[in-house]
Amino acid sequence: MGNGSILRKLLLTALLLILVALVSADVFLTGYTAASELRHAEGVMAAQARILVPALAVMDPPSVQAWTNRAGIESRARVTIIGRDGAVLADSQHDPSTMDNHAGRPEVRQALAGTSGTSVRHSATLDADLCYLAVPADLRGKPGVILRLAVPLREIDVAVAAVRWLILRASLVAAAFALVVAFFFSRAFSRRIRRIETFAYQLVNEEYSGSLASEADDELGSVARSLRSMAEQFRRMLSISAEESARRKALLAGMVEGVLAVDHDLCVTFCNGSFARAVKAREPLPERIPVVEVVRDPQLLDLLRGVIATGEPARRRLSMVAAEGRVFDVQGAPVGQRPAVGAIAVLHDITEVEHVERVRKDFVANISHELRTPLAAIRGYAETLLDGAWKDPANSREFLEIICRNTVRLGDMASDLLALCELEAERQPLPAEKVSIREVAGAALRAVESEAVAPNVFVLAGVIEDVHVMGQRSRLEHALVNLLHNAIRFNRPGGEVRLEAALVGDKVRIKVSDTGIGIPFQDLPRIFERFYCVDKARSRETGGTGLGLSIVKHVAEKMAGTVGVESRLGKGSIFTLQFPAAGP
Repeated sequence: MGNGSILRKLLLTALLLILVALVSADVFLTGYTAASELRHAEGVMAAQARILVPALAVMDPPSVQAWTNRAGIESRARVTIIGRDGAVLADSQHDPSTMDNHAGRPEVRQALAGTSGTSVRHSATLDADLCYLAVPADLRGKPGVILRLAVPLREIDVAVAAVRWLILRASLVAAAFALVVAFFFSRAFSRRIRRIETFAYQLVNEEYSGSLASEADDELGSVARSLRSMAEQFRRMLSISAEESARRKALLAGMVEGVLAVDHDLCVTFCNGSFARAVKAREPLPERIPVVEVVRDPQLLDLLRGVIATGEPARRRLSMVAAEGRVFDVQGAPVGQRPAVGAIAVLHDITEVEHVERVRKDFVANISHELRTPLAAIRGYAETLLDGAWKDPANSREFLEIICRNTVRLGDMASDLLALCELEAERQPLPAEKVSIREVAGAALRAVESEAVAPNVFVLAGVIEDVHVMGQRSRLEHALVNLLHNAIRFNRPGGEVRLEAALVGDKVRIKVSDTGIGIPFQDLPRIFERFYCVDKARSRETGGTGLGLSIVKHVAEKMAGTVGVESRLGKGSIFTLQFPAAGP
C-alpha cells in the first residue's frame, strides 16, 4: 500500500510535472506563436501597404471602389480607404455608405498623425476579430487619405491550436525534459526578442546607425528581417525628409515674396530673407522670438491671430509702417487642423501695382479735365458765332482766333498723347544709331528760336562738346525741344535759357537751365507725371499740354538714360539728361 502510495505520488508528481510542462509550454509557446503571427501579419500588411500606396496615389476618386475590390482580392485582405474626416470612401468587403465614421479608430488616429497605426479588435461590420494596419496615403484629387488593411485572426487561432496539440504530444514523450528545454529555449527566445526590441527602440534616434544580427529562419526571424528592412526604409525616408526640408527652406529663402511662420503663441518659427528685409529686421532672427518684437504692425498681428483662432485662411491688404509704408497683399493660412498650431503669412509687395492703379485713375481724370476746357471754349464761341456774333467782324475774328488756339492745343495734346503711347507701348527697342549731341542740340535750338521772340527770352548755346550717344535722334531732339519750350514758357521777360552738353566720365550729361519762375519744392517729385502742371493757369495760357516732361522721362528711359531736376522758386530750374556715352 505504501508502494502504491509512493507510486501514486510519483504518478501524481509525474502527472503534475507533465501538466505543469504542458501548461507552461502551452502558455509560453502559444502566446509566442500568436504574437509572432500577429507581427508577421502586420509586416505583411505593411509590405502590401507600401505596394498599394503608390498605386492609390494615381487613382481617380470615381474609380477608387473598383480599385479597392481588386486590391482586396490580390492582397487577400480587407482594404478600406478613409478620408481625413473619418468618412469611409471605399471598402473591399462592405458598402462604405452604411459604415460608421472611422475617425475614432485607434489605427486611423495614428495614421492621421502621420505614422503607421495598428490595432487588434472585433469588427462589428464583419462580426470577426481582425488585425488592422492603417497608413497615410494620397488619392488623386483628394490628398491626405488613409489606406487601411485588415486580416482575420482565424489563421492565428488555427496556428495556436496546432501548436497546443503538438505541445501535448511532445509533452507526453518528453515530460522529464520539458522544463529544462523550456528554460533554455525561453532564455534564447528572450534574448532574441530583447535584441529586436533594443534595435527597434534605438531606431527613433536619427543618429543611430547600428544593424540587427541575422536571425534564424522562423517567425521571429521573419519579424527581425521585416524590422531590418523597415529600418533601411526608415533611414532612407529620414534622408529624403531631410533633403526635402532643406529644399523647402532653400525655396522659401529664395522667394521674392516675404514668408513668415508663427506658432500658436505668435512666436516666429521661420521667416525668409525677403520678409526680414521688408520689415528691416536683423538676420538671422533668434529662435522663437515673439513676432511683435520683429514687426509692430497691429493689422498683421490681428490677421495671424484670426487665422489661428478660426483655422481658416484670410487675406488682407496692408500698408506696413515698418516696411516704409509699402503696400502688401498678405495671405494667411493655418498650420494644422482646428485648433491650428500656428499660421503662415505670405506677403506680396503690390506697392508698384497700387502706384500704377493710382496713376491710371489720375490719368483718366486729368485727360478728361484737360480736354473739357478747350472743348468747352470751342463749343461756347462756336455757339456764340452761330447765334449771330459772326456779323460783328471785330468780335467774330477774336472768337475764331480763340477757337483756333484751342484747336491747336487739342492737336498738340493729341500729338503728345500719341507720342507718349508709342513710347509706353513699345515692347521691342528700336534699332539704336549713333547720335551726335552737337547736331541734335543745334536742331532743337533752331526749332525754338521763333518761340523765344515774343516773350523776349534769350536762348543761348553753352559749351556743347562733340559727344555721341546710342539711341534715336528724333526722340532725343523731341525731348530737348520739350525742355526748351518749358524753359521759354515759364521764364520772365529778358530771361535766359541755356543748353549745354559735356562728357562726364563715361556719361554724356545734357543740361537745360533757365532763369524763370522755378518750381516749388513740394511739386518736384511729381512734375514728370502726365498732365501734372505746377501753374495750370499759365500752362493753359502758353498752350502747354502737361505731357512734355512725361515724354522727356520716357525718352530718357528708352535710351538707358535718366532725367533729373534742380529748382528754386523764383531762381530758375536746371533739367539734366544723362546717357551712356557711345564709343568713338
